Amino acid sequence: MHEAGATGVADFHQNGNITTLHNLRTRSVEELTQELKAYSVSRKISLILPSLYSELEGPALPRILDELSEVPYLHRIIIGLDRADEAQYRHARDFFGRLPQDHIVIWNDSPRMTGLGRRLETMGLAPQEAGKGKNVWSCLGYLMACQDSAVMAIHDCDILTYDRDMLARLVYPVVNPNFPYQVAKGYYPRIGENRINGRVTRLLVSPLLIALKRVIGDRDYIDYLRSFRYPLSGEFAMRTGILPDLRIPSDWGLEIGVLSEAWRNLAPKAVCQVEISDAYDHKHQDLSEDDASAGLSRMSTDICKSIFRKLAMDGTVFTTHVFRTLKATYYRSALDLLEAYYSDAMMNGLAIDRHREEQSIELFAENIMRAGQIFLDNPSETPFIPTWNRVHAADPDFLSDFRRAAAEDVAEYGAG
Repeated sequence: MHEAGATGVADFHQNGNITTLHNLRTRSVEELTQELKAYSVSRKISLILPSLYSELEGPALPRILDELSEVPYLHRIIIGLDRADEAQYRHARDFFGRLPQDHIVIWNDSPRMTGLGRRLETMGLAPQEAGKGKNVWSCLGYLMACQDSAVMAIHDCDILTYDRDMLARLVYPVVNPNFPYQVAKGYYPRIGENRINGRVTRLLVSPLLIALKRVIGDRDYIDYLRSFRYPLSGEFAMRTGILPDLRIPSDWGLEIGVLSEAWRNLAPKAVCQVEISDAYDHKHQDLSEDDASAGLSRMSTDICKSIFRKLAMDGTVFTTHVFRTLKATYYRSALDLLEAYYSDAMMNGLAIDRHREEQSIELFAENIMRAGQIFLDNPSETPFIPTWNRVHAADPDFLSDFRRAAAEDVAEYGAG
């Protein structure tokens, strides 16, 4: 199940803000699976997979399906398919057809789904842009329309190191009725090809939160975000009762946005993070120094905006001077952390390119200012997709029509 000594035995440190559930290597995936199977009889578990069509042609997804095929406790798998034409949708139906669980591929670009999008537009409730946020939001809508799941899990479709142990550990905290958790967030070391990865978390989010604390002072929200070992991980599990009021960001701020929603709607004792893997690797985004609308450059700007917006909602006053000070403080904090990452990498025999890491820090420092300026220019910008509760209030038939449209797409276009 685990490579012996892959990362040694985990620590058991608790940060005092949210609960951390470690992998102490003392329980087999088979034992966890049997317990989840028993719980899932009365607490049905659904898995959401937001997927680009291109991921069907990548190396990760076939392995993910091999592992998922062995999972006995899943009630349903909902695949949200983006950027696919009709032939590609047919192929996707075929591709996912080997899953033994009840599953559906939602063709987000189908004529029916496009028509439903126009219906939302007439009410002023349509997502502002396509992307992972909109895909996840649509899948959540389908899940709510089914009205039969107690727990929802989500993970990406580009995980190269996937095994079913990850899913079992991710859902266990919210499935177990004896636990108080409404939200579980996965964490892991980002290691691949003999190097430390996870640049945006390591070189942007961690030093930015340190800098914010120094510049604007103590904030419970900053301490909360700093409590997460991997705030940008794409792996969540939630109890479905909180989904109708969940505001999903439509930009790259999805992961931070969901943590912010958990902070807004729940007590800290209802949120936990859980160690789901010894070594995790997935598709890497380009830094995109020359294109602010793509790759890690776009992602870093959106993440900064997401954090600034949340702090402003809680009463923080931002000015151009604050953002200038923040940029300088961030830069110093990031270089200090780079020293720590370098030592950690060297001691563990991993590669780290200091020049490339410093280039990333310089880009992120610029993007802190860019995000700050966008925030100051558009203080009322709210790139959130309306909650499903709001959509339901405006159009009580929408969710059932959405579910019917997905079923009609399946019936009309069939398998490949």
